[in-house]
Amino acid sequence: MILTVTPNPSLDRTYEVPRLERGAVLRADTDRVDPGGKGVNVSRAVAAAGHRTVAVLPIGGPEGALLLRLLHEHGIEAAGLPVGGSTRVNISVAEPDGTLTKVNAAGPHVTADEAESLMQAVRSHSADADWIACCGSLPRGLAPEWYAELVARTHAAGARIALDTSGPALTAALRERPDVVKPNAEELAQAVGRPLATVGDAVAAAEELRALGARAVLASLGADGQLLVDASGTHFGTARVPAVRSNVGAGDASLAGFLIAGGAGPEALASALAHGAAAVQLPGSAMPTPSDLDPAAVTVTDAVPLDRALTEPVP
Repeated sequence: MILTVTPNPSLDRTYEVPRLERGAVLRADTDRVDPGGKGVNVSRAVAAAGHRTVAVLPIGGPEGALLLRLLHEHGIEAAGLPVGGSTRVNISVAEPDGTLTKVNAAGPHVTADEAESLMQAVRSHSADADWIACCGSLPRGLAPEWYAELVARTHAAGARIALDTSGPALTAALRERPDVVKPNAEELAQAVGRPLATVGDAVAAAEELRALGARAVLASLGADGQLLVDASGTHFGTARVPAVRSNVGAGDASLAGFLIAGGAGPEALASALAHGAAAVQLPGSAMPTPSDLDPAAVTVTDAVPLDRALTEPVP
């Protein structure tokens, strides 16, 4: 069972339009609404793969009620903690060439009492968890050290922690030695305070995060593939993608694939790549099912191309 923690969940509404024109009245070809937030997306991908998952998250207002209903429809056990504010709604506008424009709301303000209730909910539901995935931004009211405290408490209870966040929240949590952290290239560059131009730059940055406390680093380099840097060394993988439809939630699907496959080693990296590649070929933030995966499109190697330039260098 994989337990997910999403401190700032959302409803994700996606519109597909022929072309985005600023200032114009646009008519969508299709639209959809999905339960959102990084941890929620991980739970959706885990459930789509046929595994049990429990999602711990704050819930507020009619938007929160709809989010709970959608989670139930996806086969996800939800431990929703009532909060005074309303669950946020995020908007994505997708164009046929794969260009995506997103507007993410700030989310509700979470009080100290609500934050502690959320922490206690994680503890009470974690006994059967193989992994606890702590994912996404922190809502207003939670200090950057909140994830660090959560990692410390859950580690003390013997749980394995996967952390997918960025900025000060990531930096603060590293000292508590999460079992794996999952930055993308931009978040990786931000964490080490320098640009990334090559795969070798990304490897060096991942090694620096390990030196700061992370036991393993699963780094997404977008179209250039993914890295796994842990105590056994460095593994690099790529996946063929015929066409990108939407990259919303692709990183979350990738983390789910990694954890489903055990959360360590080349086989888990291959699973992460297969899930991420399948996700970008689906609409909105839809999560892949086993029938969407193409393991033959994935290549994993220990011969890391350190000199390879990144398609989109991070300044």
